[in-house]
Amino acid sequence: MVIALRPYPLSTQNSRVTNLAGDGDTTRAPLTGSVGSGDADIRSDLDQLIEQAYRQIFFHAMQSDRDPSLESQLRSGNITMRDFIRGLLLSERFQQGYFQCSTNYRMVDQVVGRVLGRPVYVEGERMAWSILIAEKGFTAFVDSLLDSDEYLQAFGYDLLPRQRNRVIPGQPIGEMPIYQRFPRYGSDWRDALAKRGCSTSSAQLNASMISSTWSNGQPPAWALKLWLVLAAIGGFEVGRVILTIAVEMLRT
Repeated sequence: MVIALRPYPLSTQNSRVTNLAGDGDTTRAPLTGSVGSGDADIRSDLDQLIEQAYRQIFFHAMQSDRDPSLESQLRSGNITMRDFIRGLLLSERFQQGYFQCSTNYRMVDQVVGRVLGRPVYVEGERMAWSILIAEKGFTAFVDSLLDSDEYLQAFGYDLLPRQRNRVIPGQPIGEMPIYQRFPRYGSDWRDALAKRGCSTSSAQLNASMISSTWSNGQPPAWALKLWLVLAAIGGFEVGRVILTIAVEMLRT
């Protein structure tokens, strides 16, 4: 039996007010065409949108974190911006860097902010999406957000998700984007890493001390030669003592 999303009350938020700040980011016309058309303006716009998409989802992505396959499909027009965002959220980079080191509650805050461009309304919404993640998995959560009426009305298939806000009295600028407000993982994950690190700190310290003087786990050549000389001298002395004792025993 399919369990429906738990209902939650909605409260008034800046994101529900339509463009009072005159911000055209969420009302601009969708980008049409592809790189294959040879239009330099389209190529430049796509490059800029791709960079903004990585910033929206990852805040900052290294070159190794980029997905050339997704980028190629977007440039050629085979997928929409909505599909591109879905691919980034389900990528290995996001799984390892965000999902695996966060609780379900925290993932709701992170993903809702990145995809819908607003904070979570109330605790009931956070709990409802958390239950969905626990029951159906993270992929179902992402698909539900991207298929929601709120996302399709705000961004459709071609617009890049952005922080939706307005200027209100006493606040010179709108709300800070979620990807700037929330670090990649919370204090609970940081504390867990610290506890795990303490148990292996001695071994790591010894390994680091050895690695600073040894190359590839092997001692230097001079140390090996010194050890061989000392071993030879020690063996000679032990043999001499044993021979002396044997001689004295024969004499008596």
